[in-house]
Amino acid sequence: MILLLESMHPEAEALLERCEPVLRATDPNGPQAPSSDIRAVLTRGRGLITKTLMDSFPELRLIGRVGVGLDNLDTAEAARRNIPVIFAPGLNARTVAEHTLALMLDLMRRITPWVNAGAEGRWEDRSRYQGDELAGLTLGIVGYGSIGQRVARLASAFEMQVVVAARPGKAIECEYPTLTLEELLATADVVSLHLPLTEQTKGIIGRDQIARMKPTACIVNTARGAHIDQTALCEALLAGRIGGFAADVLEPEPPAPDDPLLRSPRVCITPHISALTSATYRRTCLFIAENVVAVLEGRSPIERSVFRRQF
Repeated sequence: MILLLESMHPEAEALLERCEPVLRATDPNGPQAPSSDIRAVLTRGRGLITKTLMDSFPELRLIGRVGVGLDNLDTAEAARRNIPVIFAPGLNARTVAEHTLALMLDLMRRITPWVNAGAEGRWEDRSRYQGDELAGLTLGIVGYGSIGQRVARLASAFEMQVVVAARPGKAIECEYPTLTLEELLATADVVSLHLPLTEQTKGIIGRDQIARMKPTACIVNTARGAHIDQTALCEALLAGRIGGFAADVLEPEPPAPDDPLLRSPRVCITPHISALTSATYRRTCLFIAENVVAVLEGRSPIERSVFRRQF
């Protein structure tokens, strides 16, 4: 039996059901009845797959994440139990990169506030318009994986100058100049985050890092909200020490209704939708389902679909 903590595309669910019965959780993080029938547990972004959950299913053979980020899975515990983790690296790169550029454009050109002005009939406000162009600005990319690489290519097409943060102690193959994080923060007009969330990357942008940035510089985050110290970010925005902030992710999600970020005129936030285009959602769900079925039927999944934890 396959337990779905969250729904998947109907075609993917149908594929799973042709392999084994599918049980759908009513609450992704509610208590799940112990069962020796559950052989696979799948989640998207909300449902947590913890040691406690794994303990409930003694015949568990694999876990799956419909997406890329694995911070809602206890991958260390899965590795200790020799339970493979199926995920979908790279499948969201195009849509997240496009969303990153959309946020960047919205932030720099001030599109959303001026859409509102037009809808409200405040055309006379155009005399006070202030916006910037991407061309000629320096984009600093922190996290040069499949998404960061695609963002770099799109930004180059907009005639931005691209620099990339080097990984401490690790070589990086890159056609763009590489800088230390400190150098990048001091140089970039826009800093775009594309890192996985780990203990090392949590809070990587804090008060000291923001202080290194130009007062006109902006941050764009389509990775994970916990990369940024949001208290420090709010302080910098209110004090005018940073130019703006755009994000598809926050910590926590959803934010509190009184979160000051939601009221700042120099902030553009979308509710974690960058990978939810219909084409990418369908493709990702089917990719996961196909590889989960392969494992359950004793076949080899696509190699890149299996997460390899580094200890």
